[in-house]
Amino acid sequence: MAEAVVEWRGAADGGVLLDGFHAVKHALRFGADVRIALSDDKAAVLRLAQGLAPDVVPDLDRLLREVPTQVLHELLLRVHPTGVAALAVRPAREAHLAALADSARPAPVVVLDNPRNLGNVGAVVRLAAGFGATGVVTTGDLDPWHPNVVRAGAGLHYATAVERLTVGTLPPGPLYALDPEGEDIRALTLPDNALLAFGSERHGISPELRERADHLVSLPMRPQVSSYNLATSVAMALFHWGGPAPVERP
Repeated sequence: MAEAVVEWRGAADGGVLLDGFHAVKHALRFGADVRIALSDDKAAVLRLAQGLAPDVVPDLDRLLREVPTQVLHELLLRVHPTGVAALAVRPAREAHLAALADSARPAPVVVLDNPRNLGNVGAVVRLAAGFGATGVVTTGDLDPWHPNVVRAGAGLHYATAVERLTVGTLPPGPLYALDPEGEDIRALTLPDNALLAFGSERHGISPELRERADHLVSLPMRPQVSSYNLATSVAMALFHWGGPAPVERP
């Protein structure tokens, strides 16, 4: 037990907290460098994994350390209902920047212009991963790898490139900024290498990003309804672009 505590504390310095089974599952599936996982009931967590995600059982069995309940609460402060958490290494920024900068990207990059709500950013990361977007870029001072963002993203930061940039250093590609005054998105075909930019929840897109935009586009909305939730807007735009090809089931 003491060895597991030392191992956890060592990995916690700069490590990314994966809170709960689904976050751990996704991180393992998408190649995260997970250093250690903790639970107060290893057998129960492995049973859960066997039922929901048997593909991650071997790695989880290797990484999971069992500690007393009191120790688990001392280390985590907030224990997820699934009773498991892990620590992983944050991906190298250089690798993400290279993926974002590829002008032949097979899928759009989502740009969040000065977002304010940590949960919304995490939800967008989750959406981007599900649609197969190349990445999620934020501008402003919010860290897209903040623990609350990672928690809301359910570990899917490891399934796409997530970085913070400035408007002046955005990746190449035509920039489509969502704005109520823009052209109806339904009349457009969004290219695979597009940047899809969304403004902050309160102020919309910044003047700097508006100036940088190649196209202003709007989402269909009933008159007198002022706006959609940020994650909803991203989902609508990515759905309009298209997503991964459907998987043929046997």
